[in-house]
Amino acid sequence: MQPAFAQQPSSVKKAQQAYVEAGKSIALKQWPKAITALQKAIEADPTFATAYQQLGDIYRRTEQYEEAVVCYEKVLEIAPGLTALTHFGLGESLLFTGKYQQAQQQLEQYKKINPQAVSTNKLLDKYLVDCHFALTQPLPGPSLLQRLNSHINTEKDEYYPKLTADNAHIIFTRKENNQENFYESQWSEAGWGAARKLPEPVNTEKYNEGAHCISPDGKYLFFTGCNRPDGLGSCDLYVSKLENGQWSQPFNLGPGINTKGWESQPAISADGKTLYFVSNRPGGQGGYDIWKSDLQAAGQWSKPQNLGPRINSPFDEGAPYLHADNKTLYFSSNGWPGFGKNDIFKSTLNDKGQWSEPENMGAGINNYLDQRSFHISLDGSIAHLASQDSLRQWDIFSIELPTEKRPPAVAYIAGTVFDKNSKQPIQAQVSVTNTQTKKLVFEKNSDLHDGQFIAVLPVGSNYAVHIQKQGYLFDSKQYAMDQPDFANKRYTDSIYLEPIQRGAISTLRNIYFDSDKYDLLPNSESELLLLYSFLKSNPSLRIELAGHTDNTGNKEANMQLSENRAKAVADYLKSKGIAANRLLIKGYGDTQPVATNDTEEGKQLNRRTTFSILSF
Repeated sequence: MQPAFAQQPSSVKKAQQAYVEAGKSIALKQWPKAITALQKAIEADPTFATAYQQLGDIYRRTEQYEEAVVCYEKVLEIAPGLTALTHFGLGESLLFTGKYQQAQQQLEQYKKINPQAVSTNKLLDKYLVDCHFALTQPLPGPSLLQRLNSHINTEKDEYYPKLTADNAHIIFTRKENNQENFYESQWSEAGWGAARKLPEPVNTEKYNEGAHCISPDGKYLFFTGCNRPDGLGSCDLYVSKLENGQWSQPFNLGPGINTKGWESQPAISADGKTLYFVSNRPGGQGGYDIWKSDLQAAGQWSKPQNLGPRINSPFDEGAPYLHADNKTLYFSSNGWPGFGKNDIFKSTLNDKGQWSEPENMGAGINNYLDQRSFHISLDGSIAHLASQDSLRQWDIFSIELPTEKRPPAVAYIAGTVFDKNSKQPIQAQVSVTNTQTKKLVFEKNSDLHDGQFIAVLPVGSNYAVHIQKQGYLFDSKQYAMDQPDFANKRYTDSIYLEPIQRGAISTLRNIYFDSDKYDLLPNSESELLLLYSFLKSNPSLRIELAGHTDNTGNKEANMQLSENRAKAVADYLKSKGIAANRLLIKGYGDTQPVATNDTEEGKQLNRRTTFSILSF
């Protein structure tokens, strides 16, 4: 890093010799040795402005900005005309120590002395924008960041905190001896427990692992692996699955995602269908950009798309995190107006698929230091992030977000699927449909080993949940999450699928009628299509479609109403091509209650449509 200005050698031989020695160390990027040599040069000649300038440049390069400020100010005191770069270096160093007014003055002075820098130095305008932004923000109050306990944070660097949906399990990256590895910790009433290093094959002794994300159910770990034998570039994206308590052999996501360049910092959407990541591949807006890829029906990832100039600046973006509402994106950037280095930003996807202009998360979260890798709880109240401290060491912090900074709330269903006869967990397909929009919002198999699944859903809608497996009757559930007080709720459910056999009964919980009417409502369609698909894939089945009511009103009327409702379902199936002789229609009125009619909840359970197997 030789200075790009006219050097003024020292007349003191010892000082000049030390300066030359420093230059040799600089050429080899041996910064500590260069710093020591330049300090000797200054000690020998306290008026050696060129040595001060060089020392300031090294301090700035190694992020020792307070020391850099002292050196640059000494240059301006001794030889103010040495180089216009003194003002730029001092301005940058003041910016990165939070002295925005002074930084702005020095950068403006550099611009005045060197007007062509406006077109040649793209950082100049960006730094001036940052100074203006920071100076126009409300004065920051006490920091909102709370450092996690010593089980998480040590004298080493810790960053990239990612938590499961229940906030009870954290995996983060720790760097020691220039080696990055994963650690995990469990939450209890006493706080975060002792962190343990993830074993092989995820962590390795030879290679760096880090910059990761966890699927909401904690079953899949997407992460960055660098310089591995099966890698396509310097750093690639991998995935590993938790099976019987062990992480599987990592799988390289392949050339559709990875390139000869650098891919890192993955973020998977709550429904598991969209992968966001950071890459320096050609075709971006700046150095490091955020890209996305969608999971296709055949299990392959689509060709990655750049998120475009609404997200990516001419500088660097990183650490994307998509909230479980599938619309709110958090990421770090040193390109959008901020407080100095990387700040955390927020952008929202509208109904037209366009991202809003990124919003700086503000002084309670961001400051002149580096902030990265944001992660937020389902209800939007608690966030975790990595930030530098005053010594520029990385630690993990939590923060209670102000209400106006929170994303839309979500809730989640934690279910386990069992065989009804054996009571053993089974793998089944789980799908969730928004009954108002008829949009499929979640589709995934329950786990092969423990039958578990987690579906994260935005609050504000009603959902139909369908569970199906070949050889079994399907099951359906309904969840009304249309009120704000459903936020952050965990709905735990056990689903028992009944093997197809004579007499087996299943309740159609997402068939809807207006009160005292038998016209099928539009939001019944997902359930009807599922029943149609079930009958089509089992062509030998004959079923009884049965309607049931509670005991409210006239018994004869209830009997007729229940039969008409069963007939409405049969008519739909026949319109789709299901033969009439496969469908028996029966109305039972209130004669077969499954719950008490003394409560509204019980009456609701009794008002139902079922089907049972007559023959197969």
